[in-house]
Amino acid sequence: MSQSSADRYNQMHARSLSDPDGFWGEAAEDITWIKRWDKVLDDSNAPFYRWFTGGVLNTCYNAVDRHVEAGRGAQAAIIYDSPVTKTVQTITYAELQDQVARFAGALRAQGVEKGDRVILYMPMIPQSLVAMLACARLGAVHSVVFGGFAPHELATRINDSRPKAIVSASCGIEPNRVVKYKPMLDAAIEQAEHKPSSVIVFQRPQETATLVEGRDVDWAEAVAKAEPAECVPVAATDPLYILYTSGTTGQPKGVIRDNGGHAVALKWTMRNIYNVEPGEVYWAASDVGWVVGHSYIVYGPLLHGCTTVVFEGKPVGTPDAGTFWRVIEQHKIGTLFTAPTAFRAIKREDPNAELLKKYDLSHFRALFLAGERSDPDTLHWAEDNLNVPVIDHWWQTETGWAISGNPLGVHLFPIKYGSATRPMPGWDVQILNAENKEVPRGDIGAICVKLPLPPGTLPTLWNADDRYRKSYLSDYPGYYQTGDAGFIDDDGYVYIMARTDDIINVAGHRLSTGGMEEVLASHKDVAECAVIGVADDLKGQVPLGFLCLKAGVTRPHEEIVKEVVQLVREQIGPVADFKRAVVVERLPKTRSGKILRGTMQKIADNQDYKTPATIDDPGILPEIAEALQSLGYAKAHQAG
Repeated sequence: MSQSSADRYNQMHARSLSDPDGFWGEAAEDITWIKRWDKVLDDSNAPFYRWFTGGVLNTCYNAVDRHVEAGRGAQAAIIYDSPVTKTVQTITYAELQDQVARFAGALRAQGVEKGDRVILYMPMIPQSLVAMLACARLGAVHSVVFGGFAPHELATRINDSRPKAIVSASCGIEPNRVVKYKPMLDAAIEQAEHKPSSVIVFQRPQETATLVEGRDVDWAEAVAKAEPAECVPVAATDPLYILYTSGTTGQPKGVIRDNGGHAVALKWTMRNIYNVEPGEVYWAASDVGWVVGHSYIVYGPLLHGCTTVVFEGKPVGTPDAGTFWRVIEQHKIGTLFTAPTAFRAIKREDPNAELLKKYDLSHFRALFLAGERSDPDTLHWAEDNLNVPVIDHWWQTETGWAISGNPLGVHLFPIKYGSATRPMPGWDVQILNAENKEVPRGDIGAICVKLPLPPGTLPTLWNADDRYRKSYLSDYPGYYQTGDAGFIDDDGYVYIMARTDDIINVAGHRLSTGGMEEVLASHKDVAECAVIGVADDLKGQVPLGFLCLKAGVTRPHEEIVKEVVQLVREQIGPVADFKRAVVVERLPKTRSGKILRGTMQKIADNQDYKTPATIDDPGILPEIAEALQSLGYAKAHQAG
């Protein structure tokens, strides 16, 4: 792209900070308003900023009905692709409008009104999107809890959000098993102090759930009897949803998203960040239980009039490491957004991308990665094999969309490995020290964002203004604290090195575990890795590496360990004191693919720990303890 498009980005970014009213006021023209706003940015109650106060709209209308009214009802809105049930189904915008209006009517028949909360405990099926949009249609506040979450975790969310109704399905489907949702849901309701007045259950053919007389309602029957519901006007500042993110205290934090700023920001990102046009097929390979699913399976693509893909499967094993390529070819997908862990899994199973050769990806334009740091090795592998831009961008549950990225629709900046490129318009990103002062370019510090945050971000936490202030605003007054550490280079590129608590202090040297992981991942035999800091009497902390090897590697483990130790010495230096590493079969992760480094560290340091609710497979933790014991750590490991 030309220099002028780089200038355009620079001008956009500068204007978004100097004239937020003008910048976001223009972006808001792409949304249909029932009543226009009185004020774009309302700072009358700072640091609780509000966007588009006085404005009235309906998010569901903007995501569904208006495309039908514009004559695009026959266009596909959702493609449901489920290799685990061998199903492919297309739902047009007109069909989606009908399904959402009817399900909204079914919710209304259960007493759900504007402002009521509804918990959704659902798998990756189109009904999950229908239920989310139906809540938005009524002005009810949905809170999606990842399907299959443990009863205790679901109960804490029921108590916090106090839902009038819960919507669930009879089961989720994993590659090798059916996960029954209803027994877990029943157990959660039993544990919870707050009781929902009704539960609507979508019965899947793979498992029929037992319904509780007088409380539970069959989805199909409820919809058959329902009067279709109209779109209910809501204030721009009314909540659209609550999404819980794990809190350090064990009490989950309910991140709120408003209706107005959220619709404006997400619609704006589709063209400017992702370079997608209405009518195109866009695929975010995530889950509706996570923020990526909310923003880019449901609301972003539908607000923009795209076709969104709901994929019920895994990057490997459903049936093989070529399933992503099959989906891209079959549905003519131009843009894919997924987590780096998905690509590491594909790369581990099929290191030479042999399966890719079976598919035609000529229409595929860009791969976006987020959710954790994208190690350069995975980025290179994806670039070399896909021959399209591979864009790492960085954001959080709290922010709802990218803080830092490469705005493909405005200007493609040269990619620097290990960097999430430049701050997006609306984001004033600064690296601060403990005294709240900016550090020199290139120095590591706390990554913070000068307030106000742009539209679409969290205005506060659900019923917890003080906790919002304490969690995000108090350590660096005037700034939002991201909880990530990193630096900005001389070209303005942002590097996220680690969560602030993943910076380890080795004999007074602040070192990033992410920087070491990058070096380990570059070894030819390593498919995936993690580095944690373990307690050391002499140096405070020392790094310890875990290595998962590529399929087919048969070399002695001690040789590989010796080589990675030498690599870190060469690339980071003896100061890192990287001398300990162990080969493991697999790493403990959350269901969204984040490695549970904190839990591994507690095991190593003999601290009591709770098995995290978000863990994908608890059986991995004893394996990690055993590996650590072979190095002399985790002597008294015990799970709480």
